[in-house]
Amino acid sequence: MLLRFPTSVSEAQECLAEESVPIGGATLVWATWQRDGFPQHAMSLRDLPEANVVGHELLGGAVVLNRIDERLPDVLRLAAATIGTGAVRRTATVGGNIVGSALRCLLPAALVLDARARILEADGVHETDLAEVTAKRPLLLSLHWRAPVASAYRKLPGAPGGPPPLVVASALHADPAPDAGGGRLLRVAVRDGYDVLVGSAECAADTDTAEVLHVLRRQHFGDLPADARTAIGDQVSGLLSHPAD
Repeated sequence: MLLRFPTSVSEAQECLAEESVPIGGATLVWATWQRDGFPQHAMSLRDLPEANVVGHELLGGAVVLNRIDERLPDVLRLAAATIGTGAVRRTATVGGNIVGSALRCLLPAALVLDARARILEADGVHETDLAEVTAKRPLLLSLHWRAPVASAYRKLPGAPGGPPPLVVASALHADPAPDAGGGRLLRVAVRDGYDVLVGSAECAADTDTAEVLHVLRRQHFGDLPADARTAIGDQVSGLLSHPAD
């Protein structure tokens, strides 16, 4: 197997044109390759600057999970901290988790941030939404978003050998419009099994928590189990207590 480490977008495009397989941290594909055989060409984005950024509103696809720290919203930091063991988090990448993994533990966090993706294809760099990323599994360069007022994340305990544990992620966003009058938008995502449900509710600074929960449950999350609804209620109550500014 020829493994390449492109240092520019144009060089990474050349690798794609040669049908090089992206490996990320190789935590998901190595066992399969050992069983079924290694590809002829592969590439890692660990030396590509555009895929290694970490900032307040930006996260590269080649960033390993243990680099997700206080520079990023709580919902992303807490999500990354629950994935695998310390050894896994030192190797597994953001792109591998969102694009390559069936569990996609970071996806609920990215969805409540309303993140957009920059992807690399043979004809260049494009921006798209997370729905296209999860459906088509392109090469993820980075995610970007508008910083929330506050965010939260919880992974509920799961049974050994059972379905993936429930995940609840949420983020409170300020309305960017100058005449919004303090309006805010609450986004909630729940991973139930392998499915991710997303809902949102508009709320003012003085909106009652029970009213927001009623909207979320009636329109989006009414069929979830009780422990998931309780986790949503706890997060919504905590986020709505943040000041409007």
